[in-house]
Amino acid sequence: MSINNLAIVENEKIFQEKNKFYCDNIDAKSIPEGINNFRKIYLIARKSKVKRVQQINLSQVKIGSNIFLFLNLILKTFSEKNINYLLISINPYTFLSALILLLFKKKVFIYLRSSGYEEYKAKYGLFGKLIYHTMYLLVTPWSNLIVCHERLTKKKDYHLVFPSQLGNKWFENLKQVSLDKVRLLYVGRMRVEKGIFDFLKMFNKLSMNAELSIVSDVKNLKNMNKKINLLGFGYDEKSLIEIYDSHNIMVLPSYTEGHPQVVLESLSRKRPVIVFDDIKHIIGTKKGIFISKRNIISLNETIEFIMKNYTKIQENMKENKLPTKEEFILQMNSILA
Repeated sequence: MSINNLAIVENEKIFQEKNKFYCDNIDAKSIPEGINNFRKIYLIARKSKVKRVQQINLSQVKIGSNIFLFLNLILKTFSEKNINYLLISINPYTFLSALILLLFKKKVFIYLRSSGYEEYKAKYGLFGKLIYHTMYLLVTPWSNLIVCHERLTKKKDYHLVFPSQLGNKWFENLKQVSLDKVRLLYVGRMRVEKGIFDFLKMFNKLSMNAELSIVSDVKNLKNMNKKINLLGFGYDEKSLIEIYDSHNIMVLPSYTEGHPQVVLESLSRKRPVIVFDDIKHIIGTKKGIFISKRNIISLNETIEFIMKNYTKIQENMKENKLPTKEEFILQMNSILA
């Protein structure tokens, strides 16, 4: 069976500096780079005017500064023979791309990493949910759907994957944890749907001796608590592992998630994770994830329970069978064949 080339279409913004390309989202580079080991990859994304931190190691990267140039890049791939298309998530850019590709009877895969319904509702209310529902209904019936959780689709025919960026280093040289005080860690973007702004309000009301470190692209916060440390963004793997090791609890206050990488990272370093009711579906069979309600009383109780039972929790976490990056890429490549 011949191996098809693949055009990966993303909503991600990519910065170009001479012949080098950079992004912020690790998935935006790792999936194309990984599959590029098996087939020729063309990456199509949006153009960023802002410097990004993760260099993309691909020879074929095309970026459009507006929707018309973006769609034109899609049309230019039609001259390539034996090519399929992978669209990352459903949003206005990938939605219009899908309409064009389906119109020209191209083979389209759509990869859903999180719930677009919940993301659009968090951003734009019920009207946003309606917008996403319309886009979803118009393109998914004629596309091959790849999801990281069954709840992301109502289709009966889909491919289930287990995303991961974990290499061997994440499981090696585990460090002893310090429990002299509560050291919380948040790793992610500063977005409304991530719930981080509401979490900061709760953190400021914690009754215990605690500090919070934030690994993100934010440079400052209004009325920032002295116990909040802004660590910046763009760490290499070794440095990020060291950051996890220097904290004892990771928090993920998101309102919507599919298969969050940061949870896998924290669990691989045997650091418990606190999430909230909205995303309790991510737990599955994984040990070391605890659910809090979105109020200060529940958050206090959850943190206190983890700190008092830390040794036993870490022992239970040894049962986890976490997916690896290599397994994920092989799974994706098999589906896209």
